[in-house]
Amino acid sequence: MAAAGALARPVTALPRVGRRQGERLARLGIHRVADLLFHLPLRYEDRTRVVPIAELRPGEARLVEGRVLQSSVVPGRRRRLVCRLADATGSLELVFFHFYAAWQRRLQAGTRVRAFGEARPGMAGMQLVHPEWEVVDGDAPEPVAEGLTPVYPATEGLTQPTLRRLVGEALSLGEHELPELLGEHIRRPLGLPDLHGALAVIHHPPPDVAVESLTEGRHPAVRRLVFEELLAHRLSLLRLRHAHRQALPAPVLRGDGRLAGALRERLPFRLTAAQERVLDEVLGDLGQDRAMLRLVQGDVGSGKTVVAALAALAAVEADWQAAVMAPTELLAEQHLRAFREWLAPLGVTVDHFSGRLSGARRREALARLASGGTRVAVGTHALFQPEVAFTRLGLAVIDEQHRFGVHQRLALRDKGADGAVQPHQLIMTATPIPRTLAMTAYADLDVSVIDALPPGRQPVTTVAIPAARRDEVIERVRAACAQGRQAYWVCTLVEESEALEAQAAEERARHLQEALPDLRVGLVHGRLGGADKEAVMRAFEDGELEVLVATTVIEVGVDVPNASLMIIENPERLGLAQLHQLRGRVGRGTAASSCVLLYHGPLSETARARLGVLRESNDGFRIAERDLAIRGPGELLGTRQTGAMEYRIADLARDRDLLDDVRHEAGRLFHDEPETVAALIERWVGEGERYAQA
Repeated sequence: MAAAGALARPVTALPRVGRRQGERLARLGIHRVADLLFHLPLRYEDRTRVVPIAELRPGEARLVEGRVLQSSVVPGRRRRLVCRLADATGSLELVFFHFYAAWQRRLQAGTRVRAFGEARPGMAGMQLVHPEWEVVDGDAPEPVAEGLTPVYPATEGLTQPTLRRLVGEALSLGEHELPELLGEHIRRPLGLPDLHGALAVIHHPPPDVAVESLTEGRHPAVRRLVFEELLAHRLSLLRLRHAHRQALPAPVLRGDGRLAGALRERLPFRLTAAQERVLDEVLGDLGQDRAMLRLVQGDVGSGKTVVAALAALAAVEADWQAAVMAPTELLAEQHLRAFREWLAPLGVTVDHFSGRLSGARRREALARLASGGTRVAVGTHALFQPEVAFTRLGLAVIDEQHRFGVHQRLALRDKGADGAVQPHQLIMTATPIPRTLAMTAYADLDVSVIDALPPGRQPVTTVAIPAARRDEVIERVRAACAQGRQAYWVCTLVEESEALEAQAAEERARHLQEALPDLRVGLVHGRLGGADKEAVMRAFEDGELEVLVATTVIEVGVDVPNASLMIIENPERLGLAQLHQLRGRVGRGTAASSCVLLYHGPLSETARARLGVLRESNDGFRIAERDLAIRGPGELLGTRQTGAMEYRIADLARDRDLLDDVRHEAGRLFHDEPETVAALIERWVGEGERYAQA
C-alpha cells in the first residue's frame, strides 16, 4: 500500500518487532507499516466501564474489577490456575489452563485486579476463562478505555495487546504521512469521511457508535475504505487494458464472408437474435487494428461455440490462424468434434493439440501448424508448449477462462506476438458471471452476453431427494430409458482425490449395471485415457449406452440432446455454479427433462439454501448471484490460487451498490488524474497487478 517515509518501511522497523514477529505478521498479510492501518478489527469489546460482578450474565464479555480472595494451582488431567476475585457485589473465578508460575505470585490474596473476558457458569459460580487481566496499583480508580476496544484477526504468537500497540503506532505515523487520495468532490456526494477520520473511527470507535454497522461494513468509515479499494482494483484493470492495447497492434480480420455464409447454410438451425448481436460485436472488434479483449458469457446451452466458430472463420478468411483453448481434454475434444463437423466440409483444416498426442502424429500436426496448413488449432494447455509454433495467429479463443492460470493465458497470447502484432482474444464462459463481478473482475474486457436460449429448449425440473431413497431414483432411471431417453449419473468429488473419485464412479457403475441389467451403462472419469474417454462419450452420444456414470469431468461441453435425466450424487459438496453447469447437460433437446439432487443428510443451512435455489430457478445469472453471496468472488472465478480478486476489505456481494459510482469515478480519474491513479493502485493492489495481465 502506498505510503511515504516510515509507513513504507518493513513492519520489522517498528520497536519490538523482530524477525519472528515479522514472520507472524506476514501470515496476516502485514509486510509494511502501512499494512497495519488496513488490518481491520473483526469485532469490538466494550471496556468503557467496570461492571459489578453480580450483574454478569453468561455469554457476555465484560470488564470487572476486584480483590483476590485466594489463588491456587488445581491438579488434575489439566492443571489450572484458579483465582477467586471479589467486589462489593459478589465473586467469580478467573481460570487459566496455560499460565506462568509468576502469575500465581502476582495474583496473591489482597491484590487488586482488573479482568476482561466472557462470563460462563462454572461449578463454583461464574467464571472468566483465560481473561485478559492486569494488576491495579493503589486504591484510586483506574481510568477505563475511552472508546470500544478492537479485536483483530490474529495468528499464533501474536496477542491482541501486541496488535493494538502496533496499529496504534502506525496510526500515529499515518496522521502525518498517509496522503488523502480521494478529494472532497468525490467523498461529499457519497457521504464518505476523509481517510484519517475513517481509520480513527474503525480502530478506536467511540462508545456510542453502532458496532454492528462497523462489523457488517455499513458504517461510512468502512465504506470509505471499501470504495477506495474497489476504485483501485478497477483502475488497475483499466491501466492493464490500456497498456495491452497500446503495446502492439492486432491484425485486421475482415474477410469476404464466403466461409461464414457457407457455414450458416449448412447449420441445421438459425442463430438466435442474441447470438447475432454478440457475433456483430465480435466481428466489429476483429475488424479493428487494436486487439479485441472480449468476454462472451452465456448460460449453459446458449450457443457460444458457434459464435466462436464464425469468429474463427473471420480469421481464416483474412488468411490468419485461430486457436481454441479449453481447460480439459474432454471439453477440447468436444470443441474439436464441433469445429471439424462445421469447418472441415468448407476446406478448413482443424487440428488437435493434446498432451496425449505423441510420436509421428504429433510431429505431423506441429509441422502443419508451423507451415500454415492448420487454420484452426484446438487443444488444452498443450497449445502453449514451446514447440507449438503458429505461422500467423490472429485469434485466440479461450473457453472457461477462469480454469486457467494467468500465466497460461499470457503464454497463448504471446504465441501470436511476433514483435509486430498480437492476436485478438475472445474469452468465453458458460459460468454466468454476476454483473457485480463482471464490472470488477473484467473491467479490462468488453463484455457480451448471450441472454437467450435457442427455441425449443425445455426448462429442467429439479428435485432434491435423500440418499436413503436411492432405489426410487434408480427406478426413475429405468422408466426414463424405457421411453427411449438417456440418463447421466454424476458422482461428485470424494475428498480431494481424483483416484477416490474415479473409484466411487466405478463402484456406482457396477451397482447400476447390476440393478439395471437390461440397460447399457458406460463410465467416464478423469483417470480414463483420452481415447477410452472419447470412445465412451461417442457411444453415449450415438445412443449405444442408455446410462452414463461420470465424475464432474462432464460439467461443460457435453451435448447429448436425447439425455433427459441427470442424477447428481452428494450435491451438497459442490457450489451452485458447478451444479448448474452439470444440470445444463440435460434439457438440450425438446423433451421434458429432470435433475435429481441425491443428497446425504443432515444438510447444513448453507447446503439447504443452495439446493433450494436450484429447485427454484433455471436462470444461471440469478444462481450466480446467489453463488457469489455464498462462496465469494475468489472461489467463483477460480482466482483464489492466483492472488487476483483478493480484496482486503471490500465484499462484492455486500458492497455492490457502490460499483456504479466506482465505475464512473474510475473513468474520470483514469483520464484526468494519472498521479492519483498510480498512488491508488500502489496502495491497494501493488504487486498483485501483475496477476491480471492475461
